[in-house]
Amino acid sequence: MKKAAVFRLYPTAEQEHYLAGLFGAVRFCYNKGLELKIHYYKVKGVNLHPIHDIKKLLPIAKKSRKYGWLADYDSIALQESVRNLHTAFSRFFKKEGGFPHFKSRRAEQSSYHCTRISVGDDFVKVPKMEPIKAVIHRKIDGKVKSITLSMDTCGDYWASILYDDDQTEVALETTVRESKMLGLDVGIETFCTCSNGKKIKSPKPFKRAMKKLKKAQRALSRKKMGGKNREKARKRLAKLHRRVARVRADFQHKTSRRLVDENQALIFETLRIKNMMKNHHLAGAIADVGWGEFMRQCEYKAKQKGKVFVKIGTFFASSKTCSACGHRLQTLSLATRDWTCPHCGAHHDRDVNASLNIKQEGIRMLKAAGLTVLRS
Repeated sequence: MKKAAVFRLYPTAEQEHYLAGLFGAVRFCYNKGLELKIHYYKVKGVNLHPIHDIKKLLPIAKKSRKYGWLADYDSIALQESVRNLHTAFSRFFKKEGGFPHFKSRRAEQSSYHCTRISVGDDFVKVPKMEPIKAVIHRKIDGKVKSITLSMDTCGDYWASILYDDDQTEVALETTVRESKMLGLDVGIETFCTCSNGKKIKSPKPFKRAMKKLKKAQRALSRKKMGGKNREKARKRLAKLHRRVARVRADFQHKTSRRLVDENQALIFETLRIKNMMKNHHLAGAIADVGWGEFMRQCEYKAKQKGKVFVKIGTFFASSKTCSACGHRLQTLSLATRDWTCPHCGAHHDRDVNASLNIKQEGIRMLKAAGLTVLRS
């Protein structure tokens, strides 16, 4: 199985200088390729292919007088920047992302390597550089496949290591007990409501840090463009945003790990989060809870353990259906948090009822797929 780990790097001043040049070279190749593609399409009506057409120009550019400085940096990293451009256009044409934009030196920087790399007890080795000091907090058991060096907006350096642990994938469980199955209904006020009646609250890190973020943003806006004080203020704001992201990620990882370890099957409803984000009244709160990332973590962790992960259909009426008798309401406003079934008289908490219906629909889907579901 392929796994990834991120380690903090502590490069020397000389290595920082080289990494700045490497990030600049990668950024230049990406931006130049994007510029050529746009220019040829507008002026000549030719649609250049980033891999088949633009990548072939890299060896020529290295031998030229104007762009000969590119030869000082890892060729694989430069080629990968052009592949990233191809991926960006592929996502755009599939309507999975916006039109590719030019990369800025003020944003997060990254460089990709995939050959001649190694990881030691306290260092990371990449081409054309001396070993970089690193905090290897997790042992890499297996063959290193690739490494991505990056510098975040706070100015800290990181290495993302992809490696193969030489272990076969765990076989998916074919027999599941109902008592070990969990239906989950995600929300904003309550992050997640489980079919066993438990409710998990979200730390809402962005909402809690809003006051400090506003103060730091106002301080940044008052600083003179290009000044040292502005750069200090920018880093202070970036560190606040990084802390918000880390608090959210920590909560999601711990919660997803606990749910996967305690259950044999996790059942979620399929959400169209991009469409939901178009509601400007709820977009901030939806982004703060991070449903999509939480489901992604539950899915890959369940796969690693051989557990079952299920997503039911988008249009399944989990909230409007009575979990006791199956009666379905015609309408149910978002403000209604509990309701009584007019058919059987059962009183429901909206979220608990939805999670029970999600679980029942998941059981039906698993049985249809051929899995054995035991009533215990």
